[in-house]
Amino acid sequence: MGHGGNVITELTIDHREVEELFARIESQPVGDEQRRKLADELTIELVRHSVAEEVHLYPAVREHVPDGDEIADKEIADHARVEQLLKDLEGLDATEPDFDHLVARLKLEVSEHVRDEEARLFPLLAAAWTPKGLDELGEKVRSAKNTAPTRPHPAGPSTPPGNKLLGPGLGLVDRARDLLTGRGQS
Repeated sequence: MGHGGNVITELTIDHREVEELFARIESQPVGDEQRRKLADELTIELVRHSVAEEVHLYPAVREHVPDGDEIADKEIADHARVEQLLKDLEGLDATEPDFDHLVARLKLEVSEHVRDEEARLFPLLAAAWTPKGLDELGEKVRSAKNTAPTRPHPAGPSTPPGNKLLGPGLGLVDRARDLLTGRGQS
């Protein structure tokens, strides 16, 4: 996480990394423990990415893009569905029947969200805002990913100011838990 460039470049690279994690999960034998480890990595990446978008991208969309409130609300609703799927997946072992089903549903939801962002939201944002503004937003997104939670918190706030206030604290707790359990450590 944290690639440099404007916000669109940053988030597009994140999207490709998530697609690669899905491919890596699918390449492992069904029931293999590596699938669980890769699902944890995927969860960490998706949660950080989503939080950064909710804290910085969507407020900018609301402010700068025509019909930005409607677009941001739709994207946040997409995130809520993904976060609930991540929460449902969180405690499952790779050998459990629901594991593969949830990974498949998650991939479908994430793929649809990514297509919508890249085909609709990103071009609208690029047309509505300055290159300097997009660069500054990229920096904010990178910074937010560094302190964002790494576990799904579907009951947590997804809009400012609540997400800006609670996110870093949840992130600290999540990273401490990850360190103690070895979660997300390759």
